[in-house]
Amino acid sequence: MADAHRRTFDAVCVWKLDRFGRSLLDCLHKIEELDYCGVRFIATTQPIDTDQHNPASRLLLHVLGTAAEFEHSLILERTQAGQARYREAYDKGEVGKTVHSHSGKDLPPHRPKRIFDREKVFALRRKGLSLREIAAKMGLGLGTVTRMLEGCSKSP
Repeated sequence: MADAHRRTFDAVCVWKLDRFGRSLLDCLHKIEELDYCGVRFIATTQPIDTDQHNPASRLLLHVLGTAAEFEHSLILERTQAGQARYREAYDKGEVGKTVHSHSGKDLPPHRPKRIFDREKVFALRRKGLSLREIAAKMGLGLGTVTRMLEGCSKSP
């Protein structure tokens, strides 16, 4: 896409639309970006061509855009239904017996991912432990320890 912004080419040619992106919505966003950059998009096995002189292709892209919005709505609806089912199973006490979360941790809904003693991290650093040693001792990721210590210029 960086090359498209620099106009190092005039057109993107793909075999089928689904080879261009992860989802229909993703494809359409990329095609819009190419169009904004003045780069033509062509799908050779489908009647898709973003040439301004091809109204049938424009119509097809608009229909696909509507389908992408529909696909996005269905995904959102399924996600919300799954979350509601999990909350209900959790409230009934079924989670951990017959129904398990995908992570296998069976955490309560809306619970913070991880709680740890920040003061202990600072104390270990003041004792001279390396970032890796602190991460191992606290059971945290190295990135978490690094970001926390860098984010606080003055440790408490």
